[in-house]
Amino acid sequence: MNFVAIMIERDITQELFVQLQEYPIVTILGPRQAGKTTLVRHVLPDYDYVSLEDPEHRELAVEDPKAFLKRYQGKTIFDEIQRTPILLSYLQGIVDSEKVNGRFVLTGSHQLELRAAVSQSLAGRTGVLHLLPLSIAELKGAKIEFDDFESYVVNGFLPRIYDQNQRANRAYSNYYQTYVERDVRQLIKLKDVSLFEKFIKLLAGRAGQLVDYQSLSNDVGVSAITIKQWLSILEASFVVFKLPPYFENFGKRVIKSPKYYFTDVGLLAYLLGIEKSGQVSRDPLVGNIFENLVVIEALKDRYNQGRSADLYFFRDSNGVEIDLLCKTAAGLVGVEIKSSSTWHAKFAKGLLTFSGSNTPLSRGLVVYSGESIVLSNHIEVVSYKQFSMH
Repeated sequence: MNFVAIMIERDITQELFVQLQEYPIVTILGPRQAGKTTLVRHVLPDYDYVSLEDPEHRELAVEDPKAFLKRYQGKTIFDEIQRTPILLSYLQGIVDSEKVNGRFVLTGSHQLELRAAVSQSLAGRTGVLHLLPLSIAELKGAKIEFDDFESYVVNGFLPRIYDQNQRANRAYSNYYQTYVERDVRQLIKLKDVSLFEKFIKLLAGRAGQLVDYQSLSNDVGVSAITIKQWLSILEASFVVFKLPPYFENFGKRVIKSPKYYFTDVGLLAYLLGIEKSGQVSRDPLVGNIFENLVVIEALKDRYNQGRSADLYFFRDSNGVEIDLLCKTAAGLVGVEIKSSSTWHAKFAKGLLTFSGSNTPLSRGLVVYSGESIVLSNHIEVVSYKQFSMH
């Protein structure tokens, strides 16, 4: 499918401007190719821009941080700051003496070392935002809409597919080899790439399911400890999102294993070998794929408002289950996710059972692939296209 190459406005922009008024530094974290660089260069044209992927810049920054930073007396963007974490403590000194808000914008695509370094050196001095790939709402704002969820799945949400008119399958193949494989291999010092490829494809086949480390370990042929390490690196690189179980006030009855979702359902489709929308509805994992789409839309919605995720799922030993729970100021929001395009009253059963026997929900939604309808029992039934957490 061809798209008219355009700059798609990002919903996080407003929150970025607010934080630039509040903090001397704003740090934007997110997966590679999510549009961090495009965003900051587009909305902050008066800032100097420095890419720390550039070996020349990086070398000087590492060898002589003071001399490097002296070059940038005005407002500056440092892109891919995880390449030179040494700069962070020097930035702290600058902002402490200048006391000017909005002085620096940092972007980073790997949060493992970066998060620790940022919280250590820049505690109280930086706002932190998370930018994921495009959302359904952002595409709609650019007048890009698909008739069915299967088309969103196969086209995915990488900005370059839309603003550079790239074919989705080619873009994800390139994205996987260039970023996922390369970055992860560097981080885990992996000699045998085929093992990791086997692992990530098996993980794709288990998206949205309770993770069983031992089962993955047996299937891949590495230890369960290695599986946990690889998962934490994928999570730290924003390739996957870990959805933890909600077990406040529920004691031992509750399942303690997390679930994992891919932060771009387009990458999930690529790893599952799905190239055409017709393959999605025939895939035995269609329910999990749709769930992945909706969970990550909820996550984008939270992040674009500058909020932390605060997302969970619930399942207890009695079989009561809710796909998604969100802690909000108004209370607990429960979301059931169904790939069906036809409404069935049984879809709301988990929400009603949970709300009746546990913590009452402030809001209950069923998100499905049909049209939004209004029910009398306070359950909102919404199309995935209109779904929002606020």
